[in-house]
Amino acid sequence: MNVFVLYLLLLKAVCTSFSGMASLPMVRNDFVASRHILTDRQLNTAVVTGRTGPGPNGLYVVSVGYFVAGLPGAMAGLLALVTPAFLIIPIMRWVGDYAKNPRVRSAIRAVVLASAGLLIASSIPLAQDAATGPIAIAIIIASFVVLTFTDVESWWVMMGAAALGVGAKLFS
Repeated sequence: MNVFVLYLLLLKAVCTSFSGMASLPMVRNDFVASRHILTDRQLNTAVVTGRTGPGPNGLYVVSVGYFVAGLPGAMAGLLALVTPAFLIIPIMRWVGDYAKNPRVRSAIRAVVLASAGLLIASSIPLAQDAATGPIAIAIIIASFVVLTFTDVESWWVMMGAAALGVGAKLFS
């Protein structure tokens, strides 16, 4: 794939999301469903890679770029990730007082809710790909329960899940 086209597709996904993971449905549609460049497993790996380290939630687009076109693709992903940050100041200057308008606020809320629905819809195939057996399903359920109902930090859950996964592989 042409690196410039890759940049434009990733930029489209990043610009149309209001938070890092909200771009996931568009990335999945463009690279997995429509163009068949990535598999759900590769997209899962990109998301995990982007979420493991510190930084913005949308950092996974750099990994997507890498999976598609190697190091030049990763650079295209990084540029797509930072481009909106450079454009937001002139845009906010242009928009100005429109952001205080109740209709604009309602439209923004509607777009955020719609992106949440798209995120859930695109997460289902990724979750199905990640749930490969009873041990993986048990880890997923336990992680959800612990993160939802306790104050345990997420890195403890990731370390426990990794230890259980490695233990399961060693003893199987």
